[in-house]
Amino acid sequence: MIQKTSKNKIRLRIHRRIRRKVKGTPDRPRLCVYRSLKQICAQVIDDIEGRTLAAASSGGEGAVASGGNVAGAKAVGKLIAERAKAKGIQRVVFDRGGYLYHGRVKALAEAAREAGLEF
Repeated sequence: MIQKTSKNKIRLRIHRRIRRKVKGTPDRPRLCVYRSLKQICAQVIDDIEGRTLAAASSGGEGAVASGGNVAGAKAVGKLIAERAKAKGIQRVVFDRGGYLYHGRVKALAEAAREAGLEF
């Protein structure tokens, strides 16, 4: 019997491969993206201390925009950049989370760059 591999298992395998190389440090933390069908979230993480330094989401408390569409991703990218800069973070390492750099993930990254984050 052939067992089918789900898209999420493939994404997690790609994410683990990316995480072997991408590490967040106190000087240059990791900007991690999580994308679901309805929402998009971003966190700035210091992997050495294991702390989340800033976070933004399109849903839940402190939501910036409703929905997980491209407009919501742009709003989340702008907000995460503002929150990171408020904490004194200028440079980050981008972690796409195993997702393709396309659509909502690309919109979030470009909005964060336009708002002043360097990566």
